[in-house]
Amino acid sequence: MSMRLTGAGRRRARATGDDGRRRALPAGLIVLAALGAVAGTLVAVLSGPPHDPAAAPGSPQLGLPAIRPSTGDAAVIAGVPLTVGAGARLLPGSPVPAAAPKAARRATVAPLRRTLQPDLLVVAPFSLPDRLLAAVGKLPGMVQAERIEAFRLPVNGAATAVLGVDPSQFRSFAARRTGAAGDLWQGVADGGIAVSYTMGELGKIPLGGSVLASGRTPRRLPVVAFGTLGIGGVNAVVSDATAQALGAPHGNAIVVSVATDHFTADAAAIGRLLPRGAAVEQLVTLVSPGTAGAGPVTSPGAPATALDAALRAAMSRRGLPYAWGATGPAAFDCSGLVQWSFAQAGITMPRVAADQALAGPAVPVSRLQPGDLLFYHTDPTAPGYISHVAIYLGNGWMIQAPQPGTDVQVGPADFGAEFAGAIRVSPAQAAAVAARVA
Repeated sequence: MSMRLTGAGRRRARATGDDGRRRALPAGLIVLAALGAVAGTLVAVLSGPPHDPAAAPGSPQLGLPAIRPSTGDAAVIAGVPLTVGAGARLLPGSPVPAAAPKAARRATVAPLRRTLQPDLLVVAPFSLPDRLLAAVGKLPGMVQAERIEAFRLPVNGAATAVLGVDPSQFRSFAARRTGAAGDLWQGVADGGIAVSYTMGELGKIPLGGSVLASGRTPRRLPVVAFGTLGIGGVNAVVSDATAQALGAPHGNAIVVSVATDHFTADAAAIGRLLPRGAAVEQLVTLVSPGTAGAGPVTSPGAPATALDAALRAAMSRRGLPYAWGATGPAAFDCSGLVQWSFAQAGITMPRVAADQALAGPAVPVSRLQPGDLLFYHTDPTAPGYISHVAIYLGNGWMIQAPQPGTDVQVGPADFGAEFAGAIRVSPAQAAAVAARVA
C-alpha cells in the first residue's frame, strides 16, 4: 500500500459556518458567511485498481461492462483555450495567465517575501474595530493577521465570492504561484479584478477584457489575471478600494496565519474577543498523516437505495451541456452535477468540489464502490487545490460534467497524475459541511 498526502502536510482544510447576524447591504451584495475549504489536502490512499463493484452491497445495475480505468498522465480535463479580450496581450513569463496593463500603474506593489497558510478567518457584516486586529495580532503563535473585505456579488451575472485586499500584504496568503505573480497583484492594485483559473477558463471570462461587477453601483472591472487564491469557494480578488466602491463594509474580515502548536488555543481566544455578530471561521483543521477525508472511517454511508437514486439521477443527465456555475436541471458544472444528483436521493451536498471533498472519509482506490466521489487537481495556478469532481459508477466508469463545449458524459475512471483521492459520501457529514459553508 502506498499513501499520498496532498497539500499542506498535517493541515487539512475544512470550513465552518457563521451564526452571526447580518445587516442590510446593497442589493446583490452580501458578506461571506464562510469561505469554504482550502481542501487541497485530501489524503488519497492508492492501493491498486478498484475491486469488482458488482460484488459491492447495493451496486446499481447500470448496464456498464467492466473496463480498465485510466492511470496515465493525460489530463482529466482536456486543455480549454483561454478567452482573451479584444486587443489584449498576455505577459510572457508570468507564473499565472496575466494581461499586459493598458494604463499607467497607480501604485507599486511590494514583492512577495514569504508564503503563509491561511488558517482562520474572522468575518462580520460590519467593519471590524481596530482594537480587534491589534488584540488578534498579540496572541501567542500569531504569524500574521491581515484586515480584508469578504463579500459576495454577481460578476457577469454569476454570484461570486470576492475578497478585497491590500495586494502588497495579502499576496502572502495566496497559493504559491498566484502569490508570486507580481503582475496579477499590480493589476489588482490598479483597480482590476483577478479571477480563479477555473472561473476564468471554464467560465469563459475574457482575460484582458472586462466583467460587470454588480455591487452598490455596477462597475466594469478589467480582468487582469487568472490565479487561484487557494481558499475554497473564493473566485475573485480586488483591491480594498475597489471592494469598498462596490459596497463591501471596510475591513469586515481578518485573515489569520498561526503557528500549528497554537492553532486550537488561538481559534478559541479569537472567538472570545469577537464583537456580537462576528464569527471566526476555521479554514483548516489539524490532522495526523494517514487521516483521510473528513469524519471517522466508520461514518455511516448512504443507504443503497439512496446511492442507486443518485446514480440514476446523474445518468439521466447524460448529454446535457456543461456551464460554469450551473446546478441543473438542464445544465451543470462538475460539482453542480454532484450536488443535483445526490439531492434527488435526499442527500444534501455542499456546492463546490473543494467542500464536497470533505463530505465523508477517504477510501482507497481498491475499495471504491458506486456512488463514491473522485477528486482532481486541474488548476495549474494552484496544483494542490481540488478543482474537479466526478462520480464513480462502478466497473471502472465515472460520470462527470467536464468543461465548456462538452456535455455530461460517462467515461473510464481516471486515476492518473491529476487524481487527488476519493471519498465515500456520509449524508450526515455532507449536510454538516453544506450547512457550515452556506
